[in-house]
Amino acid sequence: MAIAESELILNKDGSIYHLNLKPEHLAQTVITVGDPDRVGQVSQYFDTIEYKIRKREFHTQTGTYKGRRITVISTGIGTDNIDIVFNELDALVNIDFKSRTIKDTHTSLHIIRIGTSGSIQSNIPIDSFVVSEIAVGFDSLLHFYNSHKVQLPEITQALTKHIEWDQHKSTPYTVSYDQELGEHMCNDKSIQKGFTITNVGFYGPQGRILRLPLQDDSLNKKLASFEYKGKKITNLEMETAGIYGMAKLLGHKAVSMNAILANRATGEFSADPKKTIEKLITYTLNKIVNF
Repeated sequence: MAIAESELILNKDGSIYHLNLKPEHLAQTVITVGDPDRVGQVSQYFDTIEYKIRKREFHTQTGTYKGRRITVISTGIGTDNIDIVFNELDALVNIDFKSRTIKDTHTSLHIIRIGTSGSIQSNIPIDSFVVSEIAVGFDSLLHFYNSHKVQLPEITQALTKHIEWDQHKSTPYTVSYDQELGEHMCNDKSIQKGFTITNVGFYGPQGRILRLPLQDDSLNKKLASFEYKGKKITNLEMETAGIYGMAKLLGHKAVSMNAILANRATGEFSADPKKTIEKLITYTLNKIVNF
């Protein structure tokens, strides 16, 4: 059955609605970044760039690095944008735009997030790297899909009990990275495996107080003290759980690489965040070409 025009929205040139991409513009290996300006930070290392497009917060470049064709795309901030980007990336490879039908043969993308994050454990220093092995979403994105099969409910239940989760907030969900891709990306002494919280905001949801009081001003301390089968929560950010959940539901491999720019336990922030991000970019690119 053909997918209606109101559901699969295409631009007049045949490109997908938000990303403005056509299937031929997309590589099977995709790097996602939050900041549109970070796309150029990644693509500066490419040997060739074959295509560039920018629309809203979605900036895309496709090229080659050491012979590997790679697309780098910005998502903007938050899992609401992850919903848009991942559905449209999947449509580019798994839906026939002419017939508006799902293809018989499924294509699996390899998706690597290069993002910034803050640690909540004092022993995770600024300017270090964390690969998210597990991610808990404090947003509600995955609950809009039939997603029980990809969730880890026992971790969610233990966590919500420990932190005394307020019933008026969205029910958390827990997902994991793709094991094969994730183990490859963190197979290095300089990389630490992480247990990541994906928040719905940068200030209140991450326990920052400027002028507004918080519903639970001890939330970060509760998160830092939580432990599940020897694993402690390592860091806070705003996209990873959505990435893992959507990737698993759509049949893609995903892993989240985090540059730790802030340590919330010690109050420190990186003196040279650009340098730290550059180091993570080059590390990630060199691991990708060997996968």
